[in-house]
Amino acid sequence: MTARPLIIGVTGGIASGKSTVAHAFARLGIPWVDADDIAREVVAPGEPALAEIRQRHGPRVLLEDGCLDRRALRDIVFADDAERRWLESVTHPRIRERLGERLENFRQRDIPYALLVSPLLLESGQRELVDRCLVIDVPEPLQIERTARRDGVDETQARAIVAAQMPRDERLARADDILANDGDERHLADRVAELDRQYRALAGLPPTP
Repeated sequence: MTARPLIIGVTGGIASGKSTVAHAFARLGIPWVDADDIAREVVAPGEPALAEIRQRHGPRVLLEDGCLDRRALRDIVFADDAERRWLESVTHPRIRERLGERLENFRQRDIPYALLVSPLLLESGQRELVDRCLVIDVPEPLQIERTARRDGVDETQARAIVAAQMPRDERLARADDILANDGDERHLADRVAELDRQYRALAGLPPTP
């Protein structure tokens, strides 16, 4: 039996519904930390990572208020694998360190389990921070449709974004648990409740009433 609290890593491709799933767990009283929030923190004004990014790319990646222009930086790294790898070398260690601190705070609390929600859980070494990996899965056509609608891009751009991520089959092969998020809200709620019972049992607790 794993000592409480368990840390469940939640990941999935773009537009798979990771945050939606996290909010469903939150309604059952389960806390979570979002790696995307931490990623924004480590490039905030005054942070060393932002200074390194500005030194490399100049003011073209900054907004008028001095904050990072995430869209401009995304365009650069999406077009150049070397720049993407450089950015990851700057940000990933800092993100991982800060995530470790947040998860340690969870471990000091009397909770059965907590979530680390991260799109790069399997790509960035964050898998080592969690006890189990829950993959949120959707069929690729639905993923492309959701990405285009959410991000305001055309289908070609959405396909390119999806293609740049870890292949779906590889992600699923590395999962401990899988939640198919291609149904309605009731299906999602039922699956989250089922997983909640499973994780509480793994933590050595009786199921919720």
